[in-house]
Amino acid sequence: MLEAVVRNPSFPFFSASPRNLELPTDEIDLLDDIIDNQRLMAVFQPIIDFRTHSYIAFEGLIRGPANTPLHSPKQLFDAAEHHGLRRKLEKACRETVFRAFAKLQLPGKLFINSSPDCLDDELFFNGGTLDLLHQIGISPGRVVIELTENQRINDYPDIHRALSHYRSLGYQIAIDDLGEGFANLRMWSEIQPDYVKIDRHFIDGIAEDKLKHHFVKAMQNLAETCSARIVAEGIENEADCLAVRDLGIALGQGFLIARPEAKPPTLPNEKVISVIKRRGIVVFPTGLAPSGNVTVRSLIRPVEPASPQTPTDEVYQRFDNDPDLMSMPVVSNGTPLGLINRHELVDRMARPYRRELFGRKSCMQFMDPMPLCIDEDSTVQEAGLIVSRSARRHIYDGFMVTRNGEYLGIGSAHDLMGMITEMQIQAARYANPLTQMPGNVPINEHIERLLERKIGFHACYFDIDHFKPFNDAFGYRKGDDIIVLLAQTMVEITSPLVDFCGHIGGDDFMVLFQSEDWERRCIEALRLFDLRVTEAVDNDQLTEHPNGSGYFAENRRGQMVCYPLPTLSIGAVHVGVDVFESHREISAAAAEAKKNAKKTVGSSLFIERRQVLQ
Repeated sequence: MLEAVVRNPSFPFFSASPRNLELPTDEIDLLDDIIDNQRLMAVFQPIIDFRTHSYIAFEGLIRGPANTPLHSPKQLFDAAEHHGLRRKLEKACRETVFRAFAKLQLPGKLFINSSPDCLDDELFFNGGTLDLLHQIGISPGRVVIELTENQRINDYPDIHRALSHYRSLGYQIAIDDLGEGFANLRMWSEIQPDYVKIDRHFIDGIAEDKLKHHFVKAMQNLAETCSARIVAEGIENEADCLAVRDLGIALGQGFLIARPEAKPPTLPNEKVISVIKRRGIVVFPTGLAPSGNVTVRSLIRPVEPASPQTPTDEVYQRFDNDPDLMSMPVVSNGTPLGLINRHELVDRMARPYRRELFGRKSCMQFMDPMPLCIDEDSTVQEAGLIVSRSARRHIYDGFMVTRNGEYLGIGSAHDLMGMITEMQIQAARYANPLTQMPGNVPINEHIERLLERKIGFHACYFDIDHFKPFNDAFGYRKGDDIIVLLAQTMVEITSPLVDFCGHIGGDDFMVLFQSEDWERRCIEALRLFDLRVTEAVDNDQLTEHPNGSGYFAENRRGQMVCYPLPTLSIGAVHVGVDVFESHREISAAAAEAKKNAKKTVGSSLFIERRQVLQ
């Protein structure tokens, strides 16, 4: 029932019984002993509210006796499932967690996991749980039933009846690990939970992964529409914590917030509070990384493979139970052997006497022995090229995703092409094709986010001087090199999580600084740009110019003229709280500051120090 997946196998657990107490060695006897003699241990992991900086709930988790094969939740529940004792174990877990929660007098709500098929179990449904809660002094209104997603829900009417019963008693409902296993939007729509927990996969690295950012943002928008509260699970570092906070997600859970403990603290520590209260907003990863950085890893669908010994009937049954499964991988000791196509297997087994003849035989006779395998680090563009040049059957079968030749999961050509198309659309709308930096739309969106949050910042307009004659003299490719050189310099001198770099167009750029040492960073950009422009031109093409190094080239009249090398002008404007009302006003003020910077010979920084009147 409680935490069927181990969050961190290295985490020190707690013993539920004295060390000198001998336990049975046979698995089923050990399991019976653990359940009957109440040898389970409850641990609690807090859920924090980013707005109030307090714990609003605790999730109850279970550990088996230490120093036994059934210590970890996964082994414990796997054994219970194997021996038909899962419901009995869930009841024991439930009672253990309730009693421990009451004894510790923890504040807020209690999240307690339950498999969907246990909702109408007599052990849960007969009122005994409610009697226990009344006995130990816990109101049902403080309990959130968290539906674990280790099973597919096939009978929604029964689930609706069970949930209506629990809601009438005051319980609330949560969906656990959205995005993992069988979770889908239908389940969300049908159950209409009070809380939705986002699987840790989508939270880990969200500060840098634009695809995860888009997924979580979509979930948050949907939650607001459905009046559900989102809980971000798996928060383990400050960058991800701030990214979740700035997306507007109110609740978080993870090792950064607190680890599961038998006696958890009731208040967050000062370090966590200081992170949450940190001024400024993080730069969302939208459009920051070139699309070529998105790898096949993001397309992996984990599918438990068949082995060469797996009977064909078992594969047939798995296809029948999962209508979304199009291909079944066949793997031996991690090595991919082949793929079994759903439609081909179903068609062949539907013929007379085929299941009787082949059902008990190895599934290998129905697999494609030459599957398409793509390494997880391949970009989606590379994968698209591989699929398009491969045999037509691979478009229907999909492909295996591997790491160093070992099976990780499967990917579908449909998902691959969909992602490539989406990336192309996003790139066209939001990113400059030359530098892959965010364009005007994301620049304006980020300014509006800063204004909305009332965050002070500096808007700095970067512009290359004398660019057109250089472009005419050396060609557009060399001109593009200078633009890319400036983009690289800007990325180098900024802090990626708090400073936003955007490409307005041509040789015009914008940086929105939250870094306190923004002026030093701008001066460093001037120095690096001058140095790198000089290095970009061959020495035999350079000559002396009154303003520094230069070069000879024809002007529009055909005359040879000595032009200065491109320099950099930066116009900076401080955007205080409630000084500007929109991105248009800020862009106009920064452009005016840039014009003043261009009046100075050579690379220069102009800071608008006059007070901007409202």
